[in-house]
Order: sequence, then structure tokens, then C-alpha cells
Amino acid sequence: MKQRKTGIVSSNLSAGTSSVQGNNETRLVERDTIPSKGDEQEQPNKWVVFAILAVGIFMATLDTSIVNISLPTIAHYFGVPLSGAIEWVIIAYLMVIAGVLLTAGRLADMIGRKPIWITGLIIFTLGSAICGASVSLGMLIAARALQGLGGAFIMAVSPAMLTSAFPPEERGRALGMNAVIVALGVSVGPTLGGFITDHFTWRWIFYVNVPIGIIGVIASLRVLKERVRRGQGRFDPLGAVLLAIGLVALTMGLSFGYEWGWNSPLLIGALVVSILALVALVIVERRVKDPIIDFSLLKNRVFLSANVSLILNFMALFAVSFMLPFYLEELRGFSTQEAGLLLTPLPLTIAVIAPFSGALADRIGTRWLAAGGLLIACIGLVLLSQLNAQSSVLQPGASSVKA
Repeated sequence: MKQRKTGIVSSNLSAGTSSVQGNNETRLVERDTIPSKGDEQEQPNKWVVFAILAVGIFMATLDTSIVNISLPTIAHYFGVPLSGAIEWVIIAYLMVIAGVLLTAGRLADMIGRKPIWITGLIIFTLGSAICGASVSLGMLIAARALQGLGGAFIMAVSPAMLTSAFPPEERGRALGMNAVIVALGVSVGPTLGGFITDHFTWRWIFYVNVPIGIIGVIASLRVLKERVRRGQGRFDPLGAVLLAIGLVALTMGLSFGYEWGWNSPLLIGALVVSILALVALVIVERRVKDPIIDFSLLKNRVFLSANVSLILNFMALFAVSFMLPFYLEELRGFSTQEAGLLLTPLPLTIAVIAPFSGALADRIGTRWLAAGGLLIACIGLVLLSQLNAQSSVLQPGASSVKA
């Protein structure tokens, strides 16, 4: 069975950091670090903002983990193999996020974060409803792409909204709490997804987002207060198109490289298109006044190294998150609900550790914490690489993917 590395940015995301749109987030955070007196009067309580953001982030991460655990069941329902078209249920979501995320961040710079956030919630909720109502695999994939558009809007602004709501000395704590929400979404997803798929139907793994999304939209409209910005620079359509083409082609090429063959014309063509688009993007962005990406940020070694580390981290860890449901259900023969329970220790560990890690980062900084976490994650991956068809459920490494 051919599988490939995929994973949700929401998930993210890791969802609390969204470092891939670092230029937009950095500008937003810097601008909001010292708000004016009028802005302070408009800004709601920081914990109210956190609660509203938690709704959207929880929805996105819940959707990610629920979908992964149910992919084998969805494949059987539509009568397709476990490799090939079914993987577009994940890949379509990822490619749209990759192509739109930075553009959504730039739009937030121009018109404000609130409208982008609410638009993202509406689109994601609508996409979830269509996913649940899908009558064909093609319709499901298209609806997942729509979800990706909403997810890109949500992830583009949530880190800046969170960090601007808290004072600098509390931001580590805030991001730690945000990681708890991410972990809860991921931990509930496999178990809830397995329960729903076993006792109801896979369609309800998408329908479960609808009431959550509606609550998030209503709360955002009633509580979040932000002036609509006008004239905050000009939009760069050419840069946005080149960025989307470059990242979508790159994502597609890397995702289908194994299936197409690493020497195939399709893969080489996708990578050539990606390189040409991204090179053209650099040239264009250096000539426009308000670029989608501020490449001068890459001169900051801390910023650059943090993003490179995060990308490598996600590539390693989320590949495992995608593969484990197939290992547990197809190779080991566990039910969907049992597989979901076996995937739960990882996010629950994150939920327990993240608040302490965030608070500690406020005191001692992030360098050694980040390095230590990556080291522990590497150890967990080495242990997971030893799993086989005869491995015990309690074998070390089965629940220690991340730290």
C-alpha cells in the first residue's frame, strides 16, 4: 500500500503558531504590542478573546484528527483503494491552505483580523456541512478544498489575535493554553471519530463542526471589537497568484512523488513549475511597495531557524499522524474506535505539558525548551520506527511521538 507524508497545518496546526505566515503575523504582533488608548477601550477581555479563538482552533484540529481516523472507512464506502484518490481528502485541504494562508494574512493586514476570522469560520462551517452531505468522492474532495480555504483564513489571523490580546509577559502562557486547545481537539478527534464512525456514519464527523462553527460566528460577531481598516496598503495580486502556484505545485509534487515515481515527467514538471513561480515571486515581491512576503525577515537568524525547525518538525511528526490509523486499522485489525483510543495518549500528553512549557518559556526563554522538545520527539520517532505487525499495544514508542 502506497502512502505519503501529509498532515494538517491546523492542526495544527500546531495550529497555535502558524509560522509559515510569519511575515504577516510579525507585522500584526508588532503593531498591536502597544495599542492606543482608544484601541484598549475597544479590546474585550483577553480571556474572552482566547475563548472565541479556542472555538475556531478546536474545530479545525478536531476536524483534522477525525478525518484521519476515518479515511479507511470513507475509502471503503466509496469503493476506492486506500492509496490514490482517497488521499485527496487530505491533500486538497492542505494544498488550499498552502496556497492561500499568506494571502489571507496580508488581507488581514489591510482590512483587519475580525472580518477575516469570521469569514474563515463561515467558510469552514459551510464546507463541513457539504462534506457531510457529499454523494461522491469528488464532491467530498471539493468540499474539503472549501474547508481548506476557511482553515487558511482561521489560521492566518489566530496567532496574531491571541498574542495581541495578551501583554508580552503573558504571551508564552497564552500560547501554552492555545496548545492545550489544539491537543484537546486532536485527542478528542480520534476517539470521537472512531465512536461516530462505528455507531453512526462517517458523515457525522463533518456535521459535528456545524454547531461549533455557528457558535463561533455568533460569539465573534457579538464580542470581538475591531475597527474596519481602510487604506492599509495595497493588495499584491500577482504575488498572491505566484505564491499560490508555487506552493500548490510543490505540495502536489511532494505528495504524489512516490506514486508518480521520483523520475516521472509529472513530478519533474510540478517541481519546475513550483521553482519558476517561487523565483518569480521573489523578483516581484522585491519591487512592490506592499508585498505578500517581506523577505527581509529572513535575514533574522532566529526567525529563519525557528521556521526551518518547525517545518522539519511538522514533516516528521505529521507523517506519523497520517500513517498510524492505517497501521492500526489495516495491519493490526483494530476497530476505528480502538484505533482512536490508541492515538489519544499523544495529544493528552501535549495538553498536560503545554501550559507548563508556555509559562516556563516566559521565564527562561524558548531556545532550550524547543531544542529539548525536538530531541524527545526524535527519540519517540525512533521508537515508533520499531513497530511491526507483532508489536504489543504497550510497546514503548506507541504513544510517544511528540514531546
